[in-house]
Amino acid sequence: MAIRRHRLPRFWLALTLGLVATGVGGAWWWESQLPRRLEQAARDGRLDACIRYSDQLASLRWLSGRYPEDQGRCRRAKAEQLWQQQKPEEALKLQLLLANSGAGTEADRQQLLAWQQGLKDRALTRFQQGDLEGALALLKPMGEDQRPDGSALGDNLREFWARNELQQQRATKLVAEKRWWEALEALNRIDHPWWTTATAPLRQQVDQAVAGLKSKEQEHHSHGEQPIDSVPIASLNAAVQRQLATGVDEWTAFTKACDELGGRVVESGPETTCRR
Repeated sequence: MAIRRHRLPRFWLALTLGLVATGVGGAWWWESQLPRRLEQAARDGRLDACIRYSDQLASLRWLSGRYPEDQGRCRRAKAEQLWQQQKPEEALKLQLLLANSGAGTEADRQQLLAWQQGLKDRALTRFQQGDLEGALALLKPMGEDQRPDGSALGDNLREFWARNELQQQRATKLVAEKRWWEALEALNRIDHPWWTTATAPLRQQVDQAVAGLKSKEQEHHSHGEQPIDSVPIASLNAAVQRQLATGVDEWTAFTKACDELGGRVVESGPETTCRR
């Protein structure tokens, strides 16, 4: 019985080594099969199978260090297929793997950059057309829709959009109060094509009102009938512009400009004027 107990550990050791050898041998055998299977899948255009064999071969690289070109060819073709199928997120993910792999080439890296730039260009076009959400959706596959630090392209587009929307809202409010010069300044700060078009009717209303005010002033000048208590509109407008350049809001700029010209703000019916 003592002899058997001494032999038992040897038996398990032999069995363990045998299983390890079998496993390693099986891995060697499977790895030897993978390149041929991968090549055949690539030749047949079975891209999903090709990618699967590629991943399996990559996991066994420690055995031989092989990295067949077919792996890069399969990823390249599959990424192109996904891109053509309008699946940019999947295409970019696969192309990034390819570009960072041993099978990746400079052309693969340039293709990745070209696709990313193409998405950015399409996003900017949609943004200019007024489709903010569509633009952000195009930027999402690259992680450019938003970042915690606000540095993504999508963050900049949101800020740009919000700034124009705010000026449109302020202009609408000022028009309702017949504060024409301030409304005009708010509209002049709108610099997005879509918002410029959207506020065109409002601008027409403001332009007509301002033109009317200028016409009245010119009429007073031509007849020498300008009231002694009326601050010249041209002078007032220039003073308002100077105040706005300091960064104050429209109403503050108007009141400071009026005070600068020796006038005072007067509520004249539905309009606010500056008189001496």
